[in-house]
Amino acid sequence: MSAQDHLSTYFDSPPSSSSDKEWKILLERLELTHPTINEIDQNDQEEIAEPVYGTITWPSILDYLPSDIAENDAGAGAGAGPSTPGSRQVGEGYHQNGFGNGGREGFGGDLVKRIQSHLPIQSTFTSLITLLSSSKSNDEIQSELIEIMGFEGNGLALVEEILKTGAREMIVDEAGSSGSKSRSQSSLTYLPTNRMSVRAGKGKERKHQIDISDVIGSAEDIERRIQEQLERPKAMFSEDGPRLIEQEVLPHVYTATGSKAVNTSYGGKMALPMGTQRHINDTFEEVTVPPSDPVPPKRNERPVKISELPRLARGCFKYVELNRMQSIVQPTAMNTNENMLVCAPTGAGKTDVAIMSIIRVLSQHVIPGPSTHPSGFNLNRDAFKIIYVAPMKALAAEIVAKFGKRLAWLGVKVRELTGDMQMTRQEINETQIIVTTPEKWDVVTRKPTGEGELASKVKLLIIDEVHLLNEDRGAVIETIVARTLRQVESSQSLIRIVGLSATLPNYIDVSDFLRVNRYQGLFFFDASFRPVPLEQHFIGVAGKPRSQISARNMDRVVFDKVSELVQAGHQVMVFVHARKETVKTAQKLKEMAIEEGVSTFFETMDHPKYGLYKRDIGTSRNKEMKELFESGFGIHHAGMLRSDRNMMERMFEDNAINVLCCTSTLAWGVNLPAHAVVIKGTQVYDSNKGSFMDLSVLDVLQIFGRAGRPGYETSGVGYICTTQDKLDHYLHTIMAQHPIESKFIPGMVDSLNAEISLGTIANVSEAIQWLGYTYLFVRMRKEPFIYGMPHDVTKDDPQLGNKRNELISQAARLLQAAKMIRYDEIANTFAVSDLGRIAAKYYLRYQTIEVFNTKFNPRMSNADLFQMLCEATEFDQIQLRENEVEELEAINKSDVIPLEVAGGATDKRGKVNILLQAHVSKVYIEDFALVSDAAYVAQNAARIIRALLEIALSRHWANCAYLLVELSKCIEQRQWVYDHGLAQLNILQRDTLHKLNQYTTDDMTIADFRNMSAAELGEFIHMNEKHGQAVLDAANMFPTVGMTYKLRPVSHDLLQISVKVEPQFKWNNKISGGSEPFYVWAQDEEGLKIYQWRSVRIQPTTSVIELDFVLPFDDTPPSSISIVSISDRWLWSHEQITIHLSDLVMPPAPAPSTDLLDIPFLRLSCFDDPALEAAYKTHMSTLNSIQSQAFWTMYNTSVNALIAAPVASGKSFLGEAAIWNAFRHSKEGLVLVITSQHHAVHETVARLRSICPRGKNIDIHSLVGSADFSRLSAPRGVIGVTTPFALLNNDKLDDIFTSSRLGLYVFEDLHLLDEMYELCIAKVLSFARSLRTRVVGITSSLDDPSTLASWLGLDIIAPPLTDASSEAVPYQPPALYNFTPANRDNPISVSIKPFTIPHGPTLLRSMIKPTYDILKSVHHTSGGAIVFVPSRQACINVSNDLVTQSGTEMDLDGFLTTPRDHVEPLLVGKLKDKSLYEPILHGIGYIHSNLNSGDLALVLELFASGILKALIVHRTLCWTLPVKGSTVVVMSAQYTQTIPIPGNKKTKDGKEMFERRIINYSNKELVKMQGFASIDASPLQQGNNGEGGRMCIMCQSEQQILISRVLSNGLELESTLSEVLQRQSRSGLTTWTSNRLEEVLSKKLIKRKGESQYKQQGQAHRLKVLDLRKRDMMDLIGYSYLRERIKVNPSYYDLLRGVDSQSVSVSRWIDAWFEGVHKKDVVVNGADKEKGKDKGKKKELNGDDQDGSTDEVNGDGVQDEGDELDMNDDSERVAVVGDQVNGDAEADVEEKDGETFDKHGEE
Repeated sequence: MSAQDHLSTYFDSPPSSSSDKEWKILLERLELTHPTINEIDQNDQEEIAEPVYGTITWPSILDYLPSDIAENDAGAGAGAGPSTPGSRQVGEGYHQNGFGNGGREGFGGDLVKRIQSHLPIQSTFTSLITLLSSSKSNDEIQSELIEIMGFEGNGLALVEEILKTGAREMIVDEAGSSGSKSRSQSSLTYLPTNRMSVRAGKGKERKHQIDISDVIGSAEDIERRIQEQLERPKAMFSEDGPRLIEQEVLPHVYTATGSKAVNTSYGGKMALPMGTQRHINDTFEEVTVPPSDPVPPKRNERPVKISELPRLARGCFKYVELNRMQSIVQPTAMNTNENMLVCAPTGAGKTDVAIMSIIRVLSQHVIPGPSTHPSGFNLNRDAFKIIYVAPMKALAAEIVAKFGKRLAWLGVKVRELTGDMQMTRQEINETQIIVTTPEKWDVVTRKPTGEGELASKVKLLIIDEVHLLNEDRGAVIETIVARTLRQVESSQSLIRIVGLSATLPNYIDVSDFLRVNRYQGLFFFDASFRPVPLEQHFIGVAGKPRSQISARNMDRVVFDKVSELVQAGHQVMVFVHARKETVKTAQKLKEMAIEEGVSTFFETMDHPKYGLYKRDIGTSRNKEMKELFESGFGIHHAGMLRSDRNMMERMFEDNAINVLCCTSTLAWGVNLPAHAVVIKGTQVYDSNKGSFMDLSVLDVLQIFGRAGRPGYETSGVGYICTTQDKLDHYLHTIMAQHPIESKFIPGMVDSLNAEISLGTIANVSEAIQWLGYTYLFVRMRKEPFIYGMPHDVTKDDPQLGNKRNELISQAARLLQAAKMIRYDEIANTFAVSDLGRIAAKYYLRYQTIEVFNTKFNPRMSNADLFQMLCEATEFDQIQLRENEVEELEAINKSDVIPLEVAGGATDKRGKVNILLQAHVSKVYIEDFALVSDAAYVAQNAARIIRALLEIALSRHWANCAYLLVELSKCIEQRQWVYDHGLAQLNILQRDTLHKLNQYTTDDMTIADFRNMSAAELGEFIHMNEKHGQAVLDAANMFPTVGMTYKLRPVSHDLLQISVKVEPQFKWNNKISGGSEPFYVWAQDEEGLKIYQWRSVRIQPTTSVIELDFVLPFDDTPPSSISIVSISDRWLWSHEQITIHLSDLVMPPAPAPSTDLLDIPFLRLSCFDDPALEAAYKTHMSTLNSIQSQAFWTMYNTSVNALIAAPVASGKSFLGEAAIWNAFRHSKEGLVLVITSQHHAVHETVARLRSICPRGKNIDIHSLVGSADFSRLSAPRGVIGVTTPFALLNNDKLDDIFTSSRLGLYVFEDLHLLDEMYELCIAKVLSFARSLRTRVVGITSSLDDPSTLASWLGLDIIAPPLTDASSEAVPYQPPALYNFTPANRDNPISVSIKPFTIPHGPTLLRSMIKPTYDILKSVHHTSGGAIVFVPSRQACINVSNDLVTQSGTEMDLDGFLTTPRDHVEPLLVGKLKDKSLYEPILHGIGYIHSNLNSGDLALVLELFASGILKALIVHRTLCWTLPVKGSTVVVMSAQYTQTIPIPGNKKTKDGKEMFERRIINYSNKELVKMQGFASIDASPLQQGNNGEGGRMCIMCQSEQQILISRVLSNGLELESTLSEVLQRQSRSGLTTWTSNRLEEVLSKKLIKRKGESQYKQQGQAHRLKVLDLRKRDMMDLIGYSYLRERIKVNPSYYDLLRGVDSQSVSVSRWIDAWFEGVHKKDVVVNGADKEKGKDKGKKKELNGDDQDGSTDEVNGDGVQDEGDELDMNDDSERVAVVGDQVNGDAEADVEEKDGETFDKHGEE
């Protein structure tokens, strides 16, 4: 049965046969309504109004079937399709949907106009009409519609209108009637999908019988078409059998076959161009590819004239108009922010596309208004960075030169950032366009600090030669693009990506990878867009690769082609791949020309300038170049002199040379075209791989780009001569026949580690998401079979979640095996280790880390370290060749190799070792391959040895760390340790250095040279004084540091060593640059273990760096430890101090803390006072455990007591119990409550007034001025609350202390004991002990409160004497309650997360994600979260970053617990700080001291009510914050303090200069912050669903030990009075405070007037009279806490054992202090005499003044440590970076934003 007979069974009656005439009429009608591809290309180039598919342009058979049959075949949805070719119910459709003719004219016309204005590019509009003409449903076209319309402007709104019912047909008809080509409504645009949808006609229109042969032809026609379908490309593994692959029509694809996307999936590939010829003979096979025919321009195409561009762009182009390719791209490049992919042949002008995209960024950063710049434009140059990623360093240099010249008129700076060209921090800040390589940009963006901060300012990323994705380096491109795309989403910022590429087949895949809208940003131009058409010849010579036969055939075919071209009058460039090969090839061609008798064709003696050039070349010392020139040949390579290379370029350009033999550097670095280029051979030695590799496609395209001379010739020829086995490889690759695949999987393990280290990936889910940004994911979905998956995997798993999960899990297990991450396979989380962080920072492979894990140990020698270094897998590519062994062995046996090489030059590891040592010793190497290998080894070894150094430091291996620092400097300085140190400075003459090496002994140091005079040095080196002065100057400028230390025992097992590091050299910017890095560490006596280490930087303004090393020991400390400082740059710059600990006195182990008893909670009835019970009922229902245990002692006894309990545990209640007990004994008594801080006075008074029953007849007063103390004499009960300064500053102090009514002193917050508080208590105790007045102390938990208890006079009960002892061993005082921080009814869990990033904004940014995760866990609990940050600016930055992070997680409401529309009315018109608006709408508030009072109250109210769940707080507000939460987060435990530079130095513009220092949070601040995690002290009030509070501290790693100790064991409390007596400066002790303290001591406490030394002058024989003030001071010290601590911990105060020696030392402190007072009095008195005595009485700083004084911050004589100096607010001051601790100075320069600047000194 024929096909016709089979189809006829579907109809009611058999179709009638048709005549030939009828058949022709039908064909003509179909041809009119369905033009073929050729007709469209020829007749309708200006606009394609209909889709063209690679299928037969016949209507579907189903279109002609009756509706009942069609519905059975097509399904229920068939009604949407057409009925017959002759009938279409368009009019009915419009009327049914409410659109008549009038509506169509109004609504449709307006909509079409708006669409056309939105899509100005005609081809894009045509694609839209084509899509709307299809029979796809609205749901099916929605995504494609959004791609075409885009997100910019009103694109989404237009999409909504287009998808309205009936709008599609109306737009299509309206566009057809007003467009370029009208279509009959009776005809239907053919689409393959129409074959599955049928629209049934109505009434008479329905046909019951059709002559099928009229439609489909005869049986022969059907069989012919079926055969054609079978011969077409077919889908692989298709379940439905062979099917046609639809080809997408894209508006900006310009090929000879039309604007169709070429589908290369399922094994397809592009065919070679028409006219390709293949010739085969005995010696070679040649494939000739003719030039492509140019694509005819469309009607709407026109060249863009430069004069039509905006003024900002016109100055960047030096020609009249853009070429065709650039004109097509220009609207998208310069007028939109669309990502772009431009695929065009080499030489088509892609570089100018990059310029256009750069101009777009510049135009967005033009500041409006008049400009003083010569260009007339004000550019905000600090607001953006543009990154151009070039594939090679040579190309990077070319781009820098080109862009720098084109953009110089705008003041835009372009610089290169590659492995060879580094940039300083200042240069980075000054540069707008940075040209780099993929590897370098990967390294830069891996760093969270320093150069890594560049990424946050990037607005445009240009990636040149994107087709390198197909090579090994492609994994790097995938990494940086994925990182950029994730940054765009996480930061909600705009980073435009522009990809430039040669022609490649699967450009759609690459555009999807770059997130390019294929309808707007994808541009593809075939080879016909070359400026000069190129004929390409691919030649494969016969013979085994690298054999003599192959070489001989290669020489022959190259000569034949070159000779043929030269005889035709053309110039030829022959490219070879080694410098020596240029000469050999030129000489071989010359010899063969002579043999063949054609040498005269090569000669250029008849050139008019031949004589001139011959004379010029005679000046060269290059013998081969002279000889070859006479025969018409030239050579060019990087090893030639610059002058010789310039000469060759000039002669070739002037046709004075016919053949130029050169290396590929000429193709990259110099634009020197020729008619023909010949690539001789494709085997290139790659020093990175250590072996011969295939010439890269990038090099071939670049070389072919030099063929043809634009403006001089109309064609060019390119030859590539390779071996026969590589012919097809280059043919298919260069002609872009094979789709490019991803090379990401081999490098995925290291890339994953980099992302985990960077903090962008924390779990498997995020890693899977990250993999979705790679080109690997795009290709895996297209070609799953290539990547090891079944072809149909996308049906069950369209997003390849299982495959991605498998890849991530495999990579994570490898990283965990290498100890680079911690992978929790149950929770699916990642945590980076030190090894992973170091590997990411230094670009190490995980296999290298595995090698180091097995071989690295703490007792290695220099030779061992070098040997291990050479086993890194980065050197796996190095190969040992036989011809190299002799030279390597000669080097190894010479004296220049100081370290033994195990095995010698027998393997590649030995070769690497020898080459590395030869590099350090500056050995001359003859073999060229060895020179390349040595350069590669040196470059990588410097990086790897730095990684080894950080590994040693992270493992605390002192010996290895010291050796690795020295070895790394040896590699970088290229000299050994035994060479003279001053040689590194490169400022001494060679003769002087020779003498220094000759006469310097091994034990001499730089200090020895400094201690000698110029004459002595001249004599020492046997030269004159002038040379001696040069050596002395060099020694003084040589960077070294000196160190001093103090021992500060913290507890019985914790020693703090305070080290001061001071620069000891004269700063020279040429030598030291901007900073000098040093390592400082404390190590054990054996020199094997590092206790702690720091990285510091000395800068020109640095005077001293203070470091604290906190060293934990077991029961006894070691006999000695060492402090080591060593320069990170200079050999011979190191110092070691040995500290002997034999005389060290460690404090005794603390007594056991008080056990928290498991007793019932006491009720309020325990007061036995109904009035008190009723007063406390509003605050509490029962006592908690601590209150219940200590209540009886406080309320029912009168003994001295001390309560040491956790912060926020309700201990103040116990002080109140003692107060009520005092009034039980004396109703008219007097109680003094002394608190350390001014604000606490008012809080305490307010609380006591709210509790005190009215019937008690008790007055409660705040005593802050002298007048306030008069209220104490009232004849009733009085509670006075005061501060230490206010109390000591009172003139009637003694009268108060001796009052018989005074029955109790309550000392609050004793853990905040400072010098003023200590003097106050000492004065109180001097009276209280004799008068037996009760003393109660309240403090936070202390590690050892026994000394404090002894000082306060707590009673100690001694046991009875025994026979074994003559003295009683004291017990713990019964009234001492010492509870640990863990003794809470509402426990607070503490977690510490250490960071290694230096303090600054980058550190805070790295803390955002973990903080966000913590806040999310709090969001659904009862309490809120309080986040403490180090500065006011950080409050704003952190809140904004949290909002951004919330958007990234697609959590639009953030932490808001109430609908937004309920909160917004509270903000509109009320908020003064507009930057608060958005954070509050995300549930985040912030407060700082400068916040408007109304805003402050609003934020606190919203947080207290639970509407806001996150509150960002400046650290200084921890003392006054009135709210609490269930969770506390401390983001960084350091802040920045600025100190005036000594000498009152100022900048050039007169601003005061400051030195910035990084200060750690005090332990007291951290303890105070911890208290905010406890909402209530009551045991019945628990936040966090009964789980207690949480505290998370994010700090520097070296702070972890001390912070964890304090928060678990309690605070250490030492006296600060000794620092005042010795006049030592410390953090927090300001000049203002010191003056007030001195005033109190000298005028209030020590009231005696100083006696003169002698009764009368001239009576020297009289006895010296003792100054009684010193005696009174000594007596006062006897009552101080200092006296008690000296006994227990004398080493802390630099004192020795023994009471006598300690008393002598204290006496000396007092003498020195009074001498300072006397000197100051002399200065003041002298100044007063000059001013005169008639200026009136000086105003005293009495209590009244203090109450209203603006100078005093706390009112207690102590200025807040947190008083800040914001450099942005003070135009007369400027902060200069000082010493940096544990960080990179270059990474910290721009840290003003987000830091606290505390003013150190007098306000």
